[in-house]
Amino acid sequence: MLPQHVREEGGYKIKGRNEAEHLSLIRDAELLAEAGAFALVLEIVTPAVAREISQRIPIPTLGIGSGPDCDGQILVTPDLIGGFPWFTPKFVKPKINSAEQIRAAVQEWKKSVEAPEK
Repeated sequence: MLPQHVREEGGYKIKGRNEAEHLSLIRDAELLAEAGAFALVLEIVTPAVAREISQRIPIPTLGIGSGPDCDGQILVTPDLIGGFPWFTPKFVKPKINSAEQIRAAVQEWKKSVEAPEK
């Protein structure tokens, strides 16, 4: 997943769904490993392709929404705690709704410091 291309691609798209993407991801991973990369981040890659990459290359893979078969997992804290009410990745189940709790706390504070109307 390349954040700099999200708008060009029409949003966050799962990679590796078709054969051309599958082969491109495998080849890119192999080339990066051969070039001396020490690890590879697989973000929003189909779990089957992420598993295949993890098995084929000699360096660790770190998955972000790419299934359980990567060598490690990354989860961005704001996604886990519901920090962005306008967007929740499909692969995350927020454990709390911190955005709403923060919004309520700010509203309560604002009321406590506002001058009473005359």
